[in-house]
Amino acid sequence: MYNKILVANRGEIALRIIRACRELNIKTVAIYSKADELSLHTKFADEAICVGPPESTKSYLNIPTIIAAAELTNADAIHPGYGFLAESSKFSNICAENGIEFIGPPPETIDAMGNKANAKETMKNIGVPVIYGSDGIVQSVQVAKDEAEKAGYPVMLKASAGGGGKGMRFVENEDQIENAFNSAQSEAEMSFNNGDLYLEKFIQKPRHIEVQILADKHGNVVSLGERECSIQRRHQKLIEESPSPGVTELTRKKMYDSAIAGAKASNYVGAGTIEFLLDSNNDFFFMEMNTRIQVEHPVTEMVIGADLIKYQILCHAGHPIPSWMNNMKTRGHAIECRINAEDPAHKFRPCPGTITSFHMPGGMGIRVDTHVYAGYTVPPNYDSMVAKLIVHAPTRAEAINRMIGALDECVFEGIKTIIPYQKQILENVDFQKGNMDTGFLDNFQFIQGEKD
Repeated sequence: MYNKILVANRGEIALRIIRACRELNIKTVAIYSKADELSLHTKFADEAICVGPPESTKSYLNIPTIIAAAELTNADAIHPGYGFLAESSKFSNICAENGIEFIGPPPETIDAMGNKANAKETMKNIGVPVIYGSDGIVQSVQVAKDEAEKAGYPVMLKASAGGGGKGMRFVENEDQIENAFNSAQSEAEMSFNNGDLYLEKFIQKPRHIEVQILADKHGNVVSLGERECSIQRRHQKLIEESPSPGVTELTRKKMYDSAIAGAKASNYVGAGTIEFLLDSNNDFFFMEMNTRIQVEHPVTEMVIGADLIKYQILCHAGHPIPSWMNNMKTRGHAIECRINAEDPAHKFRPCPGTITSFHMPGGMGIRVDTHVYAGYTVPPNYDSMVAKLIVHAPTRAEAINRMIGALDECVFEGIKTIIPYQKQILENVDFQKGNMDTGFLDNFQFIQGEKD
């Protein structure tokens, strides 16, 4: 087992990893930029070290400084969380060169599966249906135009090395492709230090379904259920749930088998997610693999009753997957709402600032993951998420009601959040019936109320 893990991230995921390490009796090192000096993850780690100014390129993406921090504190492993360097094969390789365990896949696996263009080829070779698209990276605007003509419009340009909606552009026709290519490439470079893009055919009105897998160093891979992630705004997930209300048992089994086959084909180790698009005919297509823990992992934890990050760390440390996971059955239903510091009444403009009053709900089946508190100043430099609210209940209908009640109890004064928007989604008749696709919010009308 590791003696000390450096957490190469910030916010709630850094705090989440620190808590898992504490239960495993592993010491932790928090890194922080000058904008995050007062974030809770710096207070609850055993050690904290500043790695640079607020700009992520000079702090959370600064590989030499992070490696130096690990060496200075004698950390024998680094957990990258999600985002930033979590899917960087370069970072994984540099960790290995410096004798530091990277709690994520080795560089060759990230290149095979974390790189989305390569992952499609891997899955195609083992017989998993994939979305038609470019064979590898599109190197220029002209190549993008040629590939789009082959695929047929509309198409999507996507960052090959990232996720979270960053570096992603929807293109309806050839006139839009140059601007889309340049803006996606620029955003991908800024977010992931990698501007590579690939192109794929856009599937109309699909569901976004992802399968959580866990793999150990002994060749064992298990599927730990699926998550419905169709409620998205500008390709950013807002509400996730498990199990999906739109997946049949037969399709579910096929998805699980495909996810396990993909992980085995790439010699995967640790926690990962295989993402699919499910069309109206119940046909699914591989979209991408996230070679890291995901924002919405608590949804799965609530329905399987286990700590995914603990098992992720154990798998990387050489422990086998426990036998009970081979016959794991999910229990009940879980929903997660991402609470972002944005104003839905004014085009979701970011709302950084000081939280003057703060209260999170409690009670049966309610969980809150957050790094903020009353008096905390939300910086303008990073993602706007300030908390994740997760509920669990015996049925989906009960989980929806529990989430609505929990959102009512939330208090964020001093900043605006998207809580009123999420409440209206949960109260929507189509959402409650499970009728959704990735375009659900495109025509959803937010009605501003007195409390917003």
